[in-house]
Amino acid sequence: MDDWFLPALKLMTRAIEVGGIAVIVLGILGASLAVLWQVLHGHPGSDAFTLYRANVGRAILLGLEFLVAADIINTVAIEPTLESLLILGGIVLIRTFLSFSLEIEIEGRWPWARNRDDTGQQPSRGPA
Repeated sequence: MDDWFLPALKLMTRAIEVGGIAVIVLGILGASLAVLWQVLHGHPGSDAFTLYRANVGRAILLGLEFLVAADIINTVAIEPTLESLLILGGIVLIRTFLSFSLEIEIEGRWPWARNRDDTGQQPSRGPA
């Protein structure tokens, strides 16, 4: 490869990692400001807390997406060793578990029940 490609790829990976961390930190700060705003404007604390948890969960999920993307680039393009592949597999498993549990926390239902209405039935798609 060219002399510039590998350092550029490492820099890009680092930038994506920093972006993922920034998304998590800024998301938590934004969620904290939003909950303070709601509490100061007289909204019930339980509603504000529910919104806070959902917003923090979304920030973590989005930040994890960036971090996993950086790890994939690092494993595939920069350091394609068996050890880095196993580490990536572990990270993806942990991220999948976190994503699954955060989705349940945020939405209050199983991810595969997303397209069902409140009665548990599939929504109608119109006349057949």
